[in-house]
Amino acid sequence: MNKTLIRYSDWILAAAIFLSFFASLSMAPLFDLDEGAFSEATREMLQSGNYLTTYLNGELRFDKPILIYWLQALSVKIFGMSEFSFRFPSALAATFWSLGIYWFARRYFDEITAFAATFFMVTSLQITIIAKAAIADALLNMFIAYSMFFVYIYLDKNEKKYLYFAFGAIGFGALTKGPVAILIPLAVTFIYLLIKKELKLFFKTVFNPIGLLIFSLIALPWYILEYMDQGMRFIEGFFLKHNISRFKTSFEGHSGSLFYYIPVVLIGLLPYTSLFLKAITKIKSWFKNDLYLFFSIWFIFVFLFFSFSGTKLPHYVIYGYTPLFFIMAMYLKEIKNDFLLFLPVILLFTVLLFLPEIALLFKESVKDEFARAVIVSAPSYFTFPYRIFFIFAITLLLILSFNKHFDKITKTVILGFLSVIAVNFFVIPIYGKIAQEPIKEAALISKKYGFDVVMYRLNTPSFIVYSEKFVEKRAPIPGDIVLTKVTALKELKNYKIIYQKNGILLVKVEK
Repeated sequence: MNKTLIRYSDWILAAAIFLSFFASLSMAPLFDLDEGAFSEATREMLQSGNYLTTYLNGELRFDKPILIYWLQALSVKIFGMSEFSFRFPSALAATFWSLGIYWFARRYFDEITAFAATFFMVTSLQITIIAKAAIADALLNMFIAYSMFFVYIYLDKNEKKYLYFAFGAIGFGALTKGPVAILIPLAVTFIYLLIKKELKLFFKTVFNPIGLLIFSLIALPWYILEYMDQGMRFIEGFFLKHNISRFKTSFEGHSGSLFYYIPVVLIGLLPYTSLFLKAITKIKSWFKNDLYLFFSIWFIFVFLFFSFSGTKLPHYVIYGYTPLFFIMAMYLKEIKNDFLLFLPVILLFTVLLFLPEIALLFKESVKDEFARAVIVSAPSYFTFPYRIFFIFAITLLLILSFNKHFDKITKTVILGFLSVIAVNFFVIPIYGKIAQEPIKEAALISKKYGFDVVMYRLNTPSFIVYSEKFVEKRAPIPGDIVLTKVTALKELKNYKIIYQKNGILLVKVEK
C-alpha cells in the first residue's frame, strides 16, 4: 500500500461511505415490495400514533419487530416524508457496521488489512444496495457484526464488558428482525467452542445472568407489550408464520435449489468476485488460527443454514459476509494477474453498456405483455452519459489491468469507486425510473385528485406511501379508479386511461 494511500486512507473510506451509502438516497423511488411495505407501515404508524403495532394498508403486519419502524419514524419526523428519510436509518446503520469492521480489524490486524476489509464492505454490490434500502437488513447486519466481534473479544481476552456488549447487540438485533439475531451468534459460538472442546465455556457464556438481564431489558418489553396487545395473533403471525414457516417452507414464492446462494455470493461480492474465488482456493488456511476458525464458522454456518431454508432471498446470505471481507483482505496480495481481478467487472460493465440492445434482442421471445412493454420503453432511459461512463470505465480497467505503475491496493480502490458510481448513479436510478417511477407518478395523480383506488393484479405498497391513501385489492367494478398493469386490461371490458407508462396504468372503469 503506497504512502499516499495510507496517509489519506480515512478520507478515502469517508468518500466511499458517502458515495455508497448516502449520496444517492433520493435518486430512485421506493422499490416494491419490501421498501414500499416498510415505508408504508412507518407512514401508518405516524398517521395513527400507534408506535407498538405495525399495519400495512390498514391490516396487521407482523413481518418484523419494531426497531426499524421507530428509526424510520424518527427520521421522517426530522427530515419530512421522503425517500431520503425512509432510507437514512439503513445508511446510518451501514456506516456504523463499516466502522465496526475497521475497529475490529485495527485490533487484530494491521492498518492495510483494516482499510481493505472496510473498503471491500463499503463498495461491494450487495452491501451498497442493502445499505440504502428502507428495510431492516442493514440495521440487523450491524447488530450481528458487533455481537460477533464482542463475543470473540470476550472469548479471546476474557473481558466481561465485551460479553455484556454482545448481549446488548443481540437484544437490539432481536428487536430489529427477531430470532435470527440470536441464532447466528449462538450457533457460531457453540460450533467454535465445540471444536475447541470448551463447551463448559459456551454454557457459562450463554447463561451469564447479567448478560441475560441486559438482553431481556432491551428486547423483551416490546415482545411482551405486543403479545398483550395482539395475543395469539402475534405469536402465529410473527413467530410461526414469518420465522418458522420461512425456514420450513417456501414463503411467498421465494424458493430455490440447494445451490441458490452460490451465484448470489459470486454476484453479491462484485467487484471483488475474483478475490473471493482466490480466497476459496486457500480455504484450508482459513482455519489456521482461532480468529480465522471463528470467521470461517460464521460464514459457513450462515451459508449452509439458509441454503437448507425453504424460503430463500438474496439478502439472507449477507449475514455471513462480514468475515469474508477480512478473509478477502488477507488474500489480496495472492492475486498475481490484475486482469483476472478486473475481469468480472469488465464483463458486467460490458453487459450493462449494451443492456438495451441485449433486451431488445430477446423481446420477441418474451411472452408476458407487461415485460415486453417495459423492454420497449427501457432504451430511452439509457442516456448518452450512461454510455460514456461505461465506455470510460471499461477502458480504464483494461488499461489498469496491464499497468505496472500502480500497486494492487490502489487499483482495487479505483475498481471499488467505479463500481459504486456505476451502481448508485446509473444502474439503480435507471431501474427506479423504469420500474417504480410509473407507480410513484400514478400515486401522485391519485393524491392530487383524491381518487379512491382499487389495486388489481398488482402488489405495490409504495403506491400507498405516495398517494397517502389506502387501496382496496379486489376485482374492479364500473366507476372504480384502478391501478393495474397492461396484462390485466383484457379483463376490463370498458375503461378510460387516466395515466399510462411502462406497462403500468391508472384507469377508470366505465359502464
